[in-house]
Amino acid sequence: MTEALRIVFAGTPEFAAEHLKALLDTPHQIIAVYSQPDRPAGRGQKLSPSPVKQLALQHDIPVYQPQTLRDSAAQAELKSLDADLMVVVAYGLILPQVVLDTPRLGCINSHASLLPRWRGAAPIQRAVEAGDAESGVTVMQMEAGLDTGPMLLKVSTPISAEDTGGSLHDRLATLGPQAVIAAIGGLAAGTLKGEVQDDSLATYAHKLNKDEARLDWSRPASELERLVRAFNPWPICHSTLGGEALKVHAAELGEGQGKPGSLLAADKSGLTVACGEGALRLTRLQLPGGKALAFSDLYNSRREQFAPGLVLGQ
Repeated sequence: MTEALRIVFAGTPEFAAEHLKALLDTPHQIIAVYSQPDRPAGRGQKLSPSPVKQLALQHDIPVYQPQTLRDSAAQAELKSLDADLMVVVAYGLILPQVVLDTPRLGCINSHASLLPRWRGAAPIQRAVEAGDAESGVTVMQMEAGLDTGPMLLKVSTPISAEDTGGSLHDRLATLGPQAVIAAIGGLAAGTLKGEVQDDSLATYAHKLNKDEARLDWSRPASELERLVRAFNPWPICHSTLGGEALKVHAAELGEGQGKPGSLLAADKSGLTVACGEGALRLTRLQLPGGKALAFSDLYNSRREQFAPGLVLGQ
């Protein structure tokens, strides 16, 4: 049996909470949780605790939420916990070298890509957007660089032609925790050695923003189809039709050609839009004030709104 370790867990979103949930079912002792400060959320913009903080409080685990780990008081607080290991998953704060050196076995990170591909903030969505054949989780020993540390363990999964940012996220959120638990066992036993990353193969996964979710119809349809999948469930691709915002939740490759953005056809199967190369059939849309609907449902009641010849994005 692997030695039971005293672990500090640091993470913020749902992806991280899935890892914490799995660790709570092991013999290891989660002695403290670090999570980002509560943020305003929802219509009322009330301060809302992160998914990781909520889970920790349900299990009576002390929660620390420093604004930064660069100040000496926060570093002393961490040192006083006397942890064997710190497990970091989508925490969102930079860990300075003094923090990385504090636990006896250092800090490990579960990162949602097959490193060194897609270092950075949005590896899941960037893999779908780029048309990668596979993704996965890499557990690495952390060092001061961004996702540059030696790789301890990798698990992979194919990316299907139907995968969205959301579906791949959920799959990796089940693969990641098991990889972390296996890596912890290897570290505790002293049997796991890190493999240095080849920096020449590194790509960077920039943070998502709503501006890049605006569909540029001059781009090839194949690129836009991947973008629609990658940016679902957030930030959701969008355009305009007749001056009204139009959110595109799902799309597939269509047939036809014309001026980029022009509507080529509308029927129960979808709304076909000309792109710079090829055409895109929009199959699930959201109009202002409404919810996302299959295009067949919208088409029945708003046929005149989708007349061929109209141009999206003007």
